[in-house]
Amino acid sequence: MFVIIGIIVVMVMAFGGYVLAGGKMAPIIKALPLEFMIIGGSGVGAFMVTNGGGVIKKALSGLGKVMKGPKWKSDDYRDLLCLMFALTKLIKTKGVIALEPHVENPHDSKIFNNYPKLASDHHVVDFICDYMRMTTMNFDDPHQVEDVLMKDLEKHHHEESEGAHALSVLGESFPALGIVAAVLGVIKTMASIDQPIEVLGAMIGGALVGTFLGILLSYTIASPIAVRLQQIIDEEGHFFNVIKDVIVAHLHGNAPQISVEIGRKSVPTHMAPTFYELDEAVQELPNDMFS
Repeated sequence: MFVIIGIIVVMVMAFGGYVLAGGKMAPIIKALPLEFMIIGGSGVGAFMVTNGGGVIKKALSGLGKVMKGPKWKSDDYRDLLCLMFALTKLIKTKGVIALEPHVENPHDSKIFNNYPKLASDHHVVDFICDYMRMTTMNFDDPHQVEDVLMKDLEKHHHEESEGAHALSVLGESFPALGIVAAVLGVIKTMASIDQPIEVLGAMIGGALVGTFLGILLSYTIASPIAVRLQQIIDEEGHFFNVIKDVIVAHLHGNAPQISVEIGRKSVPTHMAPTFYELDEAVQELPNDMFS
């Protein structure tokens, strides 16, 4: 929503100021479609040349993320901590053997199914199950597990950021493409040098629309969208850091309450439940989850 509002504000302020200063919209409106075709079309073509299909898909899906905002809200972080508490408590009270049915068949697990939004995200479920499963295979050295977790998270973050990087590069190319469009307009004007000055003035004005459009697309739309997408990717990455910290704290031998409290410290401040909110939430977990 803020993205759309921001774009509208940019357009109103830019063109409104131009009109209030006495500028006429007719030359811009006349030149805009073809200039946009040159700049936008060339940009899309270069984007396709530069990036593979996987990166293009991430960039396009990233546009949807920018419109919707981060997936995880404050309630989701509380639910994640409760889920991790339930898993670590199950291990502490009944041993790692009791954990196996939950990590091998998470879709049938009472613990996972108690949190439908988390259970529906296969990235989160797979991440939790993969590393909790390792604890059942005697891979329980906290330092080794933390090292593997960090490498996995770095790889995941790098892959997720590819779409944002591609959009950023596209945004940086628009001013240059605007110059290309303007130069083509100047060439067209010079080929019509025998025309009246009024015609030549209109043609030069149309050519300058290309420079204007390239800069406008770059610094007020494409680049800000790329920055916002990277912010969302970084914020969503905190979700997996919470999982990492709880697992590592558990492997260090901490009680479930301490492990999730350590995980709570990794939650972004504006989304973190308080100590008492989390304590109340884990106290309200149904007992049949641990059967």
